[in-house]
Amino acid sequence: MGNHVLCVDVDERKIALLNSGGVPIYEPGLEEMVARNRAAGRLEFTTDAAAGVAHGLFQFIAVGTPPDEDGSADLTHVLAVARSIARHMTEYRIIVDKSTVPVGTADRVASVAREVLRERQLVVELDVVSNPEFLKKARR
Repeated sequence: MGNHVLCVDVDERKIALLNSGGVPIYEPGLEEMVARNRAAGRLEFTTDAAAGVAHGLFQFIAVGTPPDEDGSADLTHVLAVARSIARHMTEYRIIVDKSTVPVGTADRVASVAREVLRERQLVVELDVVSNPEFLKKARR
């Protein structure tokens, strides 16, 4: 679609793999799509969270939410990314929660981000929206 996307991950090996043309997951056509968009300069990968936050208006959180001990979604990684975004924000951002999370998570993400901004003594507006992932069930 022509968007310039900068993907951020803390896993240096994963970013190195992506930057060398590899793809850590299999999905038909994905490797070709990644290669085409990398070559066109529309897709980049980094471990630099500050660069990611500076890059775009939309900040997607797309991390795992494994079941917690009680079976609920573990939001540790989601909230850690929210903190990281807020640590690097200097202007308005829209945080998009793409991870599979329970109702009310957007409020928690906003609260955590605003707490970090208060600690930084910054007044920066933000919005949080959910972009849920719906998995297709196989027919029996």
